[in-house]
Amino acid sequence: MPRKGENIFKRKDGRWEARYVKGYELSGKIRYGFCYGKTYREAKEKVTLCKAALLAGAPVPAANRRRRLSFFCGEWLCLEKGKVKESTYVKYDTILKNHIIPKLGGCFPQGITTQLAEQFKQELMVEGLSAKTVRDILTVLRTVLKYAEAQSPGTFPAVEIAYPKEQKREARVLSLDEQRRFVSYLLTDMDECKLGVILALLTGLRLGELCALKWENISLSDRTIHVCATMQRLRDYENTGSGKTKVTIGSPKSSTSVRTIPLAESAVRLCGLYDPHSPAAFLLTGTERFMEPRQVQKRLTKYTEECGLEGVHFHTIRHTFATRCVEAGFELKSLSEILGHSDTSITLNRYVHSSMELKRENMDKLAVAVL
Repeated sequence: MPRKGENIFKRKDGRWEARYVKGYELSGKIRYGFCYGKTYREAKEKVTLCKAALLAGAPVPAANRRRRLSFFCGEWLCLEKGKVKESTYVKYDTILKNHIIPKLGGCFPQGITTQLAEQFKQELMVEGLSAKTVRDILTVLRTVLKYAEAQSPGTFPAVEIAYPKEQKREARVLSLDEQRRFVSYLLTDMDECKLGVILALLTGLRLGELCALKWENISLSDRTIHVCATMQRLRDYENTGSGKTKVTIGSPKSSTSVRTIPLAESAVRLCGLYDPHSPAAFLLTGTERFMEPRQVQKRLTKYTEECGLEGVHFHTIRHTFATRCVEAGFELKSLSEILGHSDTSITLNRYVHSSMELKRENMDKLAVAVL
């Protein structure tokens, strides 16, 4: 809690943080400055000097020039907390604590060069991290460096960061025969969880979206599903060092992920068999108790093993749905909206996999046209 009448707080890391009004943006939003100290008195003295400098029209004391990168990491993360989703905040926090601060936190930002950034990248690659993970880490590093530079303009060297290229891997897609065999298995002794997997095969729902789906989001009369939430297990950053995680239900991946998906008549009939007539009930359980993503993935592993299918993860279901839609001649814009993508290029590049049968059919069409 802040001292009465003052904007000075004790942070969870033990430091004291003092805020002061540094200026105003064009929108009228307040722009704050921040001072930190090991004690309340130190933070108080620093913020008093800054306020006095502003009143006198003098430059604010440039104490930040001797701050190490770890300081700016903590300050930037604190500012991001109110701007991004909880899952994004946890991702940033993990990247900073596990990679950037241990390796570069002791450096002064002004001393980070292109060569040092490249060495950092190579160390990450040697550790066996994927190209995507390394890109994410380097993106956060670049953002923190830009933030540090904004606090002390004109004192930073230009740093070029070369991102590793991601190798595109062909995603696993069920063949038509595999899909028919799998659906036949799911329809045998079907329960709410198996119904959910079939529904994902017919709609392309993400795992988190399926877990968060309630019966209030399903309209059997309109034959639609309204996707407006996602479920995921995140590290509990509020219990620092505990290693605990928690299940959260929040807004979907992006604004375009909030969507309404039409249901085929066969899907409506299946849903009708398990309708608990309780809007608050989750689809996967039929009760107000949820089934979290890793439980569903374990169930899916059991199902596919008993069905004789290998290498199937839940995202395989989504890839398979998109591929079947393309094979059926689905209009691309509609498919992109059903999948919740912001751009049709994402649909084409990541989720559409043409089968050999479709390729051969198209080649036959070409031969008929030209011969």
